[in-house]
Amino acid sequence: MGKTFNTTGICKPEKHYMVNIDERLEKIEESIARGEYFVINRARQYGKTTIIHQLKKRLCPRYYVFSISFEGMEKEVYEIPNSFCQRICRLLYNVLLYNRETGMPDGFKEKLEQLKSKNMDLADLSDIFISLCCQADKPVVFIIDEVDQASNQEIFLSFLGMLRNGYLGKDEHPFFQSVILSSVYDIKNLKLRIRDKAEHVYNSPWNIASDFTVDMSFSTSDIEGMLTDFENHNHTGMDIPAIATILYDYTSGYPFLVSRLCKITDEILPKPSWTKNGLIEAVKYLLLESNTLFDDIVKKIYDFPDLKDILYAILFHGEKIPFNSYHPAINIGYMFGFIKNDNSSISISNRIFETFLYNLFMSDEVLNSRIYKAAMINKNNFIRNKELDMEYILNKFAETFHDIYGDAKDSFIEENGRRFFLLFLKPIINGVGNYYIEARTRNMRRTDVIIDYLGKQYIIEMKIWHGNEYHKRGELQLIDYLDYYHLDIGYMVSFNFNKNKKTGINKIILKDKTIIEAVL
Repeated sequence: MGKTFNTTGICKPEKHYMVNIDERLEKIEESIARGEYFVINRARQYGKTTIIHQLKKRLCPRYYVFSISFEGMEKEVYEIPNSFCQRICRLLYNVLLYNRETGMPDGFKEKLEQLKSKNMDLADLSDIFISLCCQADKPVVFIIDEVDQASNQEIFLSFLGMLRNGYLGKDEHPFFQSVILSSVYDIKNLKLRIRDKAEHVYNSPWNIASDFTVDMSFSTSDIEGMLTDFENHNHTGMDIPAIATILYDYTSGYPFLVSRLCKITDEILPKPSWTKNGLIEAVKYLLLESNTLFDDIVKKIYDFPDLKDILYAILFHGEKIPFNSYHPAINIGYMFGFIKNDNSSISISNRIFETFLYNLFMSDEVLNSRIYKAAMINKNNFIRNKELDMEYILNKFAETFHDIYGDAKDSFIEENGRRFFLLFLKPIINGVGNYYIEARTRNMRRTDVIIDYLGKQYIIEMKIWHGNEYHKRGELQLIDYLDYYHLDIGYMVSFNFNKNKKTGINKIILKDKTIIEAVL
């Protein structure tokens, strides 16, 4: 069986198409050589386990590597220190038993076999670690994957403290050359919930940890390398640089999203699929499916109402919110990878997440939205020869908007106008087309919506009227955007609060381009 794109479990170069991570592994190995302790803390499905798997193979010639995982560890193990220490010994024993590590003295395996059922505490476990490092004739590296399950357990904090003490005492006795934890959470600023569930306690039991600065997202060139490997086997005739750019534009290099779009394109869509239109179809498929990554996003949004409010303000109001990693909701969104620090302001990490969030927030209200229902009733009238009749859509939106919200206060419209247009648009393109917001132009005054519908693109600028000069600048910006997309016609939805405004549809010819504008 040939290689495939993989989105579950460990990626292996001999079985899966994947980016070349040698440079990343080299940087991690340099940290290990310096004797650093660190956490590979990245969002879910960001390739942490894969990089650990490849790292072990790379390290083994020069180090003894004990790599264990807390995945599936029962809750009861954390409740009694003896149980926790016994489980650690059992995991170390299994590493030796199943030959995932060789070269350690035979007597040490027998010793671990005895210890895994003996009463002990963390001090005893520390002595075992010291003994292990004393008997080894090469430096020992200790790797723990999936530590998130333990991050809210009191024994885990004590365990980290023990590792810290061992690190600080390395001048007096041998200890691990390096300890690497893999986690979504930043262990250096661990938030532990103990005793009173309403009380959040910060602790720093591992403040010896070095910063992990290796960029694990995929660059365009990374994606090109993976696609080149695929193309050498499959000969689809794809334009590799163009396809890699589109994948990056939608995902910003988020590993799971890149691989998932590739897998959908290769295995699910009808051939030929490695085209721009094929990837747009893959995006549509991805946004409609249920997966664990999207499940995590939804859970965090509803667990942290403040985070939901922040995301809503960014998406629908165009607000610029300062990035502050000490704000609990912002920190959660950042750790889980769906917001990022963009020049000291919060932004959504990628186009896929952004569209997913728009759809999620609007799904809460479509059933009770009068403007959504109005578009739903007339949806078949907005399509002409398999193309969107955007002029008619804008005309009907202006008419419907005036009927429903004509008496609303200006402040209400300014805060919700863009949301109303997206709600009107959603049933028209739903199931056939896609849309996304151009992040570079989104602010409190302007938002550009890009629609992909059956291979054709439409650009609609939604803007708040702030005088003629600003309006003229908006027209010129839209013209530049049409040039970039090689389009001749663009569209505007202008929310004008001038009492002397002239509402309706305007057609503007500028620099050989046509702008059709709806003034509300």
